Amino acid sequence: MVTSSFPTSVAVFALITLQVGTQDSFIAAVYEHAVILPNKTKTPVSQEDALNLMNKNIDILERAIQQAAEQGARIIVTPEDALYGWEFTRETVFPYLEDIPDPQVNWIPCQDSRRFGHTPVQARLSCLAKNNSIYVLANLGDKKPCNSRHSTCPPNGYFQYNTNVVYNTEGKLVARYHKYHLYSEHQFDVPEKPELVTFNTTFGRFGIFTCFDIFFYDPAVTLVKDFHVDTILFPTAWMNVLPLLTAIEFHSAWAMGMGVNLLAANTHHVSLNMTGSGIYAPNGPKVYHYDMKTELGKLLLSEVDSHPLSSLAHPTAVNWSAYATTIKPFPVQKSTFKGFISRDGFNFTELFENAGNLTVCQKELCCHLSYRMLQKEENEVYVLGAFTGLHGRRRREYWQVCTMLKCKTTNLTTCGRPVETASTRFEMFSLSGTFGTKYVFPEVLLTEIHLSPGKFEVLKDGRLVNKNGSSEPILTVSLFGRWYTKDSFYSSSGTSNSAITYLLIFILLMILALQNIVMV
Repeated sequence: MVTSSFPTSVAVFALITLQVGTQDSFIAAVYEHAVILPNKTKTPVSQEDALNLMNKNIDILERAIQQAAEQGARIIVTPEDALYGWEFTRETVFPYLEDIPDPQVNWIPCQDSRRFGHTPVQARLSCLAKNNSIYVLANLGDKKPCNSRHSTCPPNGYFQYNTNVVYNTEGKLVARYHKYHLYSEHQFDVPEKPELVTFNTTFGRFGIFTCFDIFFYDPAVTLVKDFHVDTILFPTAWMNVLPLLTAIEFHSAWAMGMGVNLLAANTHHVSLNMTGSGIYAPNGPKVYHYDMKTELGKLLLSEVDSHPLSSLAHPTAVNWSAYATTIKPFPVQKSTFKGFISRDGFNFTELFENAGNLTVCQKELCCHLSYRMLQKEENEVYVLGAFTGLHGRRRREYWQVCTMLKCKTTNLTTCGRPVETASTRFEMFSLSGTFGTKYVFPEVLLTEIHLSPGKFEVLKDGRLVNKNGSSEPILTVSLFGRWYTKDSFYSSSGTSNSAITYLLIFILLMILALQNIVMV
């Protein structure tokens, strides 16, 4: 396992070396789990009661792991919060936590469960991996003792982390990742810095992060850009938010935009809009699941390329603004109007005709749309929207979004509100934008929350276009851009923390080298 930043040249050399003798493809599995939740309480339960609940959830995961292994899966991802849920304080989550060591200790919990104290959950997960000869990713809580007199140490004397662990086919702990970007998780602490965790197998190089991490440069983009991982393991407890952020919609778009496999396992809790898991490749979803009607878990399996970045199927590099910056803006058929998606203020213009060419702009971002409907439904209204700026209430992440979407009703004030069904089919669409970022994720979401594999593509000049005939009824067609260097917590120079770390390491090495020359 690699958990530290090191020069990219070293990562590239390691990647070339490790690909010798590797397999071209493998079967992956993810499991969407309906978590058995604890009773709500303001006081901590006993460690025994906590373990009993976790074992009930592991009983279900065990069956999924066995089924996946029987069907040839080499690795399985289980969801975030799968063992005990999410509604805790720092005090009430504590009985569920174990001390999870650094994988460098060379430990197989299944064979030596007491080496690092009381670790029955880690021992059982390790045995599940070993007995089924499959890599297993699970999410649980880590506790690390600290000196309570130190200013950063919590009052109870422990740091508490939302943690992913991976066990290999021998049951050995090969990876540990502490989630960095917490989302209303007051029971856990934020690590000192983002961890860049990778591990190598004969079927590719893997990276790990969790849920909300996917929106940020570190660790998500850095793992792909600088550490050259082939596949991301992604446990999540994702609450779907229409029209732009359903799990299957955004996760499939991220895999396509970044050019890697993404194995996404979501928790299943209908009343909290939690569903949506999948195995996503750079050229589209291999398999996905979205179910708001039942309370059942779901096992998904698919064969994926071990090295999609070097695969012939991997899409050519895209210049996301090439087309949009070389054409004149299309004339506006009707005046633009303001609307909101969540808390973000978009500029919208209506698709007034059955076919046309439209442009809508907001500050530096102009979005261009060419379209042709098979038939315009009288009771449905579509708009083209543009947004560029810091997102939402927190105003931390800088978004650039071009979207064509169906309004909830024919009243234009409903444009941007969640809607799940549509009837209008499009014979043709082409969406592009003058993006200031190279990190853009293409989304197409169909009626009743379905994806559209094989029915759209991204051209090298940045246009998102349909292919292979008319579409099923469309909810949204979007280009979702993340301009990381404009995030509110970046340095004033627009450089990410990881880039600064690389620079400092490089400068230090150069100083040491010069000192050696002077001494000689």
